[in-house]
Amino acid sequence: MTERYLRLLGEKFPNAQSVVTELINLQAILSLPKGTEHFMSDLHGASSAFIHMIKNASGVVRKKVDEVYGEKVSEEEKRAICALIYYPEERIELIKQFYAGEEVDGLFKINSQLSNLPDLDKWYHTRLHQVVNIARAVTIKYSRSKVRKLLPPEYAYIIGELLYESNIEQNERQTYYNAVIDSLIEIGSAEQLIIAICNLIHSLTIDTLHIVGDIFDRGPGSSKILDELANIRDYDIQWGNHDIEWMGAMAGNQALIATVLRVSIRYANIETLEEDYGINLLPLASFAMTVYGDDPCTIWQTKDFENNPRLTRSAQLMAKMHKAISIIQFKLEGQTVRRHPEWNMDHRAVLDKLDQCELLDSNLPTIDHNDPYALSREEAELMSQLARSFHKSEKMQQHLRMLYEHGSLYLVRNGFLLYHAAIPLNADGSFAEADVCGQRVSGKALMDRTDAIIRQAYYGTGKAKENALDYMLYLWEGEFSPLYNKDKMTTFERYFYADKALHKEKKGAYFSLADDEKICKQILQEFGLDPATGRIVNGHVPVSTIKGESPIRANGRRFVIDGGFSKPYQEKTGIAGYTLIYNSHGIQLVEHESFESREQAVISGSDINNRTLLQDFSSKRMRIRDTDIGKKLLEQISDLKQLLHAYRNGTLRQKV
Repeated sequence: MTERYLRLLGEKFPNAQSVVTELINLQAILSLPKGTEHFMSDLHGASSAFIHMIKNASGVVRKKVDEVYGEKVSEEEKRAICALIYYPEERIELIKQFYAGEEVDGLFKINSQLSNLPDLDKWYHTRLHQVVNIARAVTIKYSRSKVRKLLPPEYAYIIGELLYESNIEQNERQTYYNAVIDSLIEIGSAEQLIIAICNLIHSLTIDTLHIVGDIFDRGPGSSKILDELANIRDYDIQWGNHDIEWMGAMAGNQALIATVLRVSIRYANIETLEEDYGINLLPLASFAMTVYGDDPCTIWQTKDFENNPRLTRSAQLMAKMHKAISIIQFKLEGQTVRRHPEWNMDHRAVLDKLDQCELLDSNLPTIDHNDPYALSREEAELMSQLARSFHKSEKMQQHLRMLYEHGSLYLVRNGFLLYHAAIPLNADGSFAEADVCGQRVSGKALMDRTDAIIRQAYYGTGKAKENALDYMLYLWEGEFSPLYNKDKMTTFERYFYADKALHKEKKGAYFSLADDEKICKQILQEFGLDPATGRIVNGHVPVSTIKGESPIRANGRRFVIDGGFSKPYQEKTGIAGYTLIYNSHGIQLVEHESFESREQAVISGSDINNRTLLQDFSSKRMRIRDTDIGKKLLEQISDLKQLLHAYRNGTLRQKV
């Protein structure tokens, strides 16, 4: 280590005593059990299920309640404890209504045990003891300093007193705890304290959350998912193809703005745009009515229009909007593809080939057959207006920053390789080479180069930024995109051609070869992981359990954890999502059933039923020392030891 670096380090640790204190702290942290990591993918706007999964830590909270209370309390009591931990504010409000004598549907029947708690103060007293006991079980593997940092300052001292053992004898300690709790109730602070302790439980049952792609599309809650992520202490996102579609649109790619609108309208899911992001769709509705006023737009109607109770517009108007934005999308895609012949995507410039097949809808008044990819004046004005709305949406831009700051194309963490869809492969299993904005790359280099281009689309300037922003469209639908990896995207064909043979999309070689353990080991080695112990985590392709498919592939080297969080996928998957859990004991793969509702969870303590598919535990508990964070801490310890040596031999002057 250079003397210059030692002097910089010395600014933070100005004398030998401060170095010794930090060394003791870091050595102690290394001996703690590793934190719990949760892996989820393909949330697709299913915010209610996702938020509940965060609240119950994919079943971990209920297990802690079972461990602490066993047979000491009834099943009904355990459900009540869990409901309070999951949704403390809502649950407390219901309980207050109950004791005030107000009618609360279902609460009198389902929570008959409240008859044993004659008043609100007694309820506060009992529940405070219970949530403190669960918090103790959760915090036991964390340092006090880490726990303290997660506490609201106004309650940090008192929660610390309740959580940690004191030197008072057992009988006196219980008397002390009761006195503390009674005092809190008397001064009206019990409610805030319960909420703070429940939030602490949420923070520590999931130490790190990995979202392996596809937050957006299908369901109505993508924005709410990102709002919830903003409250989570440590999370990361591996971008999926639907994330890139929205990121490109948010950053200004007009072809992807049209795509986002088309997909949102296609699945009758426009409330995310209008209500959450404040995007005004009235100009699109007005344009669609003007151009297609007499057109029944029959093929543009879907069952989602009729079956969506949230939809305020008529199905006929939605169909016209659907058609209008789709034609604009095909024009803008064609323009982009023709600007980039190196993509080899001429087959996606479709509007100059309309006479090659019989069309299901030939009423295309906005297409100039002499220049089919040119936007009409009205279409150009509409897209400029929509692009301004995307750019000026404060919440949309805030979420875009979150996606960039916490996101990446792939992640290597603690022996796991995380990426959403694929590493492009040739048919023989070798890494496929592709042109990524002027560089021929493959394998890890392809992923690194692509990640850099995605960032350039947001942070870059000039022509490089323009090309990178265009490339976001390729990532959405390009053959060698690691987020798509099919020969083509047949959106146009599915709308316009009756022949279903023309609708087919051929998957890349990865999707058949990656179930081979040998291929997975090759990929792991490419990314610097031990092929004998490393594991790959993917999403992207829903696992059809009703057809006998398993999320565990390649002899356990790869996990595919797209289990259908979003309801539109659940008919195919037969379940409602997976969570992969990696704690100090080992790995668990948990399969979830459908979530009823937040309201029922608050009232009755109803929960998501979970089934453990895999439990790969080790007899030796994993410590922080064994993790990637541990490696960094060991480097810091080495640096601090050199600094301590410099202080003690007089090389550096200490500051008192």
